[in-house]
Parts: sequence; C-alpha cells; structure tokens
Amino acid sequence: MSTYTMQLAEWLGKHANSENARSMEAYMRNQFPFLGLKTPERAQLTREFWKEHGLPKGDLLLQTVSELWEMPEREYQYIAMVLLDKHRKQAERSHIEVLERLVVTKSWWDTVDIIAGQLIGFYLSKYPELLVDYPDRWIHSDNMWLRRTAILYQLKYKESTDTERLFHYIVLQKEESEFFIRKAIGWALREYAKTEPDVVRRFVNETPLSSLSIREALKHIGKE
Repeated sequence: MSTYTMQLAEWLGKHANSENARSMEAYMRNQFPFLGLKTPERAQLTREFWKEHGLPKGDLLLQTVSELWEMPEREYQYIAMVLLDKHRKQAERSHIEVLERLVVTKSWWDTVDIIAGQLIGFYLSKYPELLVDYPDRWIHSDNMWLRRTAILYQLKYKESTDTERLFHYIVLQKEESEFFIRKAIGWALREYAKTEPDVVRRFVNETPLSSLSIREALKHIGKE
C-alpha cells in the first residue's frame, strides 16, 4: 500500500464514530462496514488532508483508487470516486477498464449509480468510440450492475441523449424481474422526460414495461 493511502486511512481512522457506523451500516442493509463519517464530515476531513498532502495524480491516482476500493470501510470507496471525479477531464482512454472493474467490485447502488451517471457518463462522452465495446456489451452481461450502468450512463445527457440506444437497451431489459433493473429503466426515462416528455410518454405507452418502471418514468409528466 502506498504511503499516501496509509496516511489518508490513518487520518480518517482517527475520526471514526462507532455510533454513526452502526446506523449507516443498517441503512445499507449491512452490506459493508463503515467508519461512521457522514458526508459533510468526510468531505471536510478529505479537504483538510488534500490541503496538506495534495491530490494524487497519474499512476498514483489509479493506485490510490485501487487501494481505497480494497479497504473494508465504505467511506474509502466514496473517496475513491471523488478522486476520480476530480480528475475526470484528464481521464485516459484506458481508464474504462478501471471504471468497469469498480462497477463489478463491492457493487451496490451507492457506488454504481455515481460511477454510471457521473464518471462513465462523462467518460463516454469524451470517448464515444468505446460505446460498442462497453455499454453495448454490458447490456447483455450476466452482471446486473453492468446492465444497470448501461441503462444509466446517459442520465445527465439531456438533449445529447442517444435516444435510440437508450430505448434499445430498455427493450432488451423490459422483461427483467430484478428490482434494480426495473428501477433503472424508470429512472433513466424519468430523467429524459425532463427534456423530451412527449417522446418518453409515447415510448412508455408503446412498450410493455413493469409497473415500477412505468410509475417512475411518468412520475413528473403523467400518462397524458
């Protein structure tokens, strides 16, 4: 483990709160242990650390992200995502492999949704030539979180949304019984409805979707 990661872990560990940790673990269905650092405190502590030690760059950035992802407490994965987000404009083409690995490792909605909607969404707008090799492959994956990522990566695209691709992915998954896929379908449609409500309404009316997906998709625009 790098000196940088060890120093960061030591700094955060000093502020661990076991009472907070118990409630945070319960909220996440005891999927992961927590230090007990709520978002405002965690953000403040990391800002203080970065002010003294700086932000990792280049190879050290990817090493730090990998090491943080391997640590048991969930806050470390959150910090890893913040580091990647701060450097997303400098992301290299090869970083898609890193992002894909993070999606399928220690997977749960709290990390996957940020990776999909913020990191991968931005990344694929920079490297659209990778759409065929990655999201077009993910939507057929046995890994549910990769399929969810394929559906959600365009969340922030608004008028730049590739409607044909989004709708195609949804049609491929419309009979999926998994809650997280049905929810993702509804969420993706609900977001796009903010830009093209009539297009979304027509798609929902013409496509046999689960009641959950329909309810989420039409949440703010209604059936008519």
